Amino acid sequence: MLGGLGKLAAEGLAHRTEKATEGAVHAVEEVVKEVVEHAKEAGEKALGEALKKAQESGDKVVKEVTEKVSHTVTEAVTHAAEGLGKLGQ
Repeated sequence: MLGGLGKLAAEGLAHRTEKATEGAVHAVEEVVKEVVEHAKEAGEKALGEALKKAQESGDKVVKEVTEKVSHTVTEAVTHAAEGLGKLGQ
């Protein structure tokens, strides 16, 4: 009879251990899920900020190049006009 009680006790302990393990696994899964979500959000935010800065930098470069080309073309046209004016004299 004591063997039967021991067996029941062992089965009960095994069942409780299994349930506790399942609970622990579930808790860890939830923590991992939350950490991954936070990492994803942080990564998306960092990527968005990097893209915004790259866009701003690109806009600045385009503006500077446009101004330089415009200035260079204006200078070339002015010199050409001056040269033509001298030829006409």
